[in-house]
Amino acid sequence: MPIQTAGSVRALALMGPTNSGKTTLLEALLLATGAVERRSDGGAAERVGDASPEARAHGHSVELNLADFEFMGDRYAVIDCPGSLEFSADLDAAAPAVDLAVVVAEPDPNKAVLLQPTLRELERLGVPHALFINKMDQARGSLQELLEALAPVSSAPLVARQIPILDGEHVSGCIDLALERAFIYRPGEPAAEIPPELRDAEGQARFHMLEQLADFDDELLEQLLSDMTPSRDAVFADLVKEMNAGQIVPVFFGSAQSGFGVGRLLKALRHEAPPPERAAERLGLEGPAAYVLKTAYAGQSGKMAYVRAFGRTLEDGADLVLPAGERSRVGGLFAVQGAALKKVATAAPGDICALGKVEAAQAGQILSLTGQPQAGLATHVPRRPLFAVALAARARKDDVRLSGALNKLVEEDPGLTLTHDAESRQVLLAGQGEGHLRLALERLKRRFGVEIDTEQPKTPYRETIQKALTHRARHKKQSGGHGQFADVTIEVKPLPRGSGLVFGQRVVGGAVPKQWIPAVEAGVRDGVAKGPLGYPVTDLEVTLIDGQTHSVDSSEMAFRIAGRLAIEEAMKQSGSILLEPIEKLVVYSPSPAASNVTSALTARRGQILGLGPREDWRGWERIEAYLPQSERQQLIAELRGLTQGLGAFEADFDHMAELTGRQASAASQARAGA
Repeated sequence: MPIQTAGSVRALALMGPTNSGKTTLLEALLLATGAVERRSDGGAAERVGDASPEARAHGHSVELNLADFEFMGDRYAVIDCPGSLEFSADLDAAAPAVDLAVVVAEPDPNKAVLLQPTLRELERLGVPHALFINKMDQARGSLQELLEALAPVSSAPLVARQIPILDGEHVSGCIDLALERAFIYRPGEPAAEIPPELRDAEGQARFHMLEQLADFDDELLEQLLSDMTPSRDAVFADLVKEMNAGQIVPVFFGSAQSGFGVGRLLKALRHEAPPPERAAERLGLEGPAAYVLKTAYAGQSGKMAYVRAFGRTLEDGADLVLPAGERSRVGGLFAVQGAALKKVATAAPGDICALGKVEAAQAGQILSLTGQPQAGLATHVPRRPLFAVALAARARKDDVRLSGALNKLVEEDPGLTLTHDAESRQVLLAGQGEGHLRLALERLKRRFGVEIDTEQPKTPYRETIQKALTHRARHKKQSGGHGQFADVTIEVKPLPRGSGLVFGQRVVGGAVPKQWIPAVEAGVRDGVAKGPLGYPVTDLEVTLIDGQTHSVDSSEMAFRIAGRLAIEEAMKQSGSILLEPIEKLVVYSPSPAASNVTSALTARRGQILGLGPREDWRGWERIEAYLPQSERQQLIAELRGLTQGLGAFEADFDHMAELTGRQASAASQARAGA
């Protein structure tokens, strides 16, 4: 069934670094289009962005924020996205479903690198995007310097659609290069002719823009070579076509705080944003459906699925089919404007809305309206955790409530993972950084009323033996009637790292009957569960070589106890040493910070294995290193501090290594006190 676009709503994502002004731009769009009422001082009578208590407490976006507006008869749904990498997992499922992303940036060349993760992700997804350079009324320096700093962070050429008008050192307006009109940054000021003193600069900038477009349009190239002036319609057509194809990234300028440049951005969105069918194709939709952007638990309303409708009008009570074939009926349809939910009967194609009672829905799923399941395309990979805490309910009576609350938090936030470590007996909540987990714990307390205690996750140390030896152990117990008797002799020797426990036997003459040899092995495995230093024992070979039995008192249990005694006594004599887990890290860092990052790794007992350019990322380095797992816990905070919040890493267990000195003593003392 074809995806229809008539009367459809286009979806925009506002993305970019923290403090670039994304939420301010959202408010400016809503004000400019009358979606919110204006106060007498020009500000908004109500605040739609950063609606959650956590976002307002932190002073920046920490989750997706949804709103919509109408402009010149067209409707737009907007997703205001968090800027910090710690909270960006919230948009992994949502970003592929938008028609256009507006990446908001500051006019500071030193902050250009902050855009790179966002731009690279949009390029990977194939989502058309434009840059909006915000705070231009506060800008200093030349446009050329800014564009030169921005150019390396984008794989596609950045095409300046405007140039600023300077009044001394201040930017007082801009010239639109496609329209060839001047716009002064004064409320209500209409477009004007280009001032004579700026015509040469405008002509040069416009010709450069046309040259960039001509790289993808042979006809335009021929016109430029022939000194022909292309028509305005042809220029706009090229701008639209090349942006939608990902060949260029247009750059707009303005000030969201003052409302400057917002009108020009709205006009560009109206004429240039792609239709929803492009996003439907990107998602692999095979017919009308509701694509799940995220899920959240909304107090008494229960679980809400925030979706984008594709293909046809979505109605309250509609029958949905999930990817696995489960069927569900919409139990409430809501328009979303910040924190406000308004019950509605229908949602137009392309619109973003909230669905109630679709309990099985998960972010990234396609809820089919065709009667048949739709699997769609895999658009994102789950993020690997970078920081973890162990937590427990402060009051034992809250244990069950805590478990349910944690499961809801993890379902809502794809950047979180929850694991139960049986060895350490810890419940571990892991996320994308310390701030990310702090936010999760704030939500846990506010929404579920659970007081918790936290501690660092325990490192899974191991121990092994230093020397080989032979040891004999006897278990003998007489308490009337049948007693217990077993006598075993074992050889113990160390093995290379990663060998684990190897058990064998060389018993001759039936000294230990075959049916009881497995009991000896079971006893040995019982014994190595906790060595002399308090940790599980590994990398040793235990061989049963001799034994004795009693015709009446020997039994399976007796030989199991004897096996445990033999290995426990042998380990005390064989010199236990502590082993710590070593991980292999791949760290990604902007090039200027790479030397500081390698120093930080070395200071944490890391071993640098290699350093080279990050593939397809200009100005970035890829660093490989070995690092003890115990040193990784606070690494992400230090890494982000060294890299303007951009650094990241991937960690995988690699091997166990001997731990000595002060760290070994501390680990042993911690185990003894546990």
